[in-house]
Amino acid sequence: MKKIINDPSTVVAESLRGLELAHSDLLTVVPEPAVVVRVDAPVRGKVAVVSGGGSGHEPMHGGLVGPGMLDAACPGPVFTSPTPDQVQAAIERVDGGAGVLLIVKNYTGDVLNFETAAELAQAEDVEVATIVIDDDVAVKDSLYTAGRRGVGGTVLLEKIVGAAAERGDDLAACVALAERVVAGVRSMGMALAAPTVPHVGEPSFDLGEDEMEVGIGIHGEPGRARLPVDNAEGIVARLLEPILEDLPFTEGDRVLLFTNSMGGTPLLELYLAHGIAERLLADRGIVVERRLVGPFVTSLEMQGMSLTLLRLDDELTELWDAPVRTAALRWGS
Repeated sequence: MKKIINDPSTVVAESLRGLELAHSDLLTVVPEPAVVVRVDAPVRGKVAVVSGGGSGHEPMHGGLVGPGMLDAACPGPVFTSPTPDQVQAAIERVDGGAGVLLIVKNYTGDVLNFETAAELAQAEDVEVATIVIDDDVAVKDSLYTAGRRGVGGTVLLEKIVGAAAERGDDLAACVALAERVVAGVRSMGMALAAPTVPHVGEPSFDLGEDEMEVGIGIHGEPGRARLPVDNAEGIVARLLEPILEDLPFTEGDRVLLFTNSMGGTPLLELYLAHGIAERLLADRGIVVERRLVGPFVTSLEMQGMSLTLLRLDDELTELWDAPVRTAALRWGS
């Protein structure tokens, strides 16, 4: 195993220390229990938006903390859910009196631990609502989930709901908006090579030189099929087709296309794949109105990519375009 680390047991804590030093104008890291909080929290009278999950998916979630997006993120150990204590601490740090919305990816540990924290907070008279995202069309159940997994759509959900909270929407309105996003977003990913979890020291799965895994999860979970490696045209078509069929997306739909690197795929290849996806969507009469390209939901150094499509309307487009200022996403003023 070759990694730029000191000790597998301290890699998350040391990374969080670096995140805070690099972005001290945006966020603060509470070391115990580990929570990343926007520097001006709590924002009085604003719904607080909190998310989190295992580390190893950076910049999700800590890199998405800041004005226009998350108020706090709870980083668990690598590929391991944060504890209820972490989530409860995040709620306490960011509650500005207008309620707290928890955004949870559909992994069993995440769901259980966020639910426990919500119950503890509600017992202290904090208004808490929870949204679970399950946008992965690849498999119904996996090693970590009952039902579909939460993957790339999480970033789009956090941006849109974060913008709504920033403009002053109340908790009920933020929940209703989040439900719309979850209903209209679909994703699918693939891998050419596996990630290596630091404390494990070996790849999460084995792929031959001529193999690819289609429908992979963000923790290296098995996908739909192990197939011979295809070219970019074939890979993008294989990812896009199940996404389009699932909602389904149809001619005339306006969409946001998110082309994501799983960590080890360079932008040279990612932009190439994005261009193919745009062309295939145009061929179907689907209008790509907004785009996001880059490594935003990673799986350590996994070589691979994912595609996410979100059906847009005027309000969702406006909220996507609204100003955001985080370590990973910044636009507007």
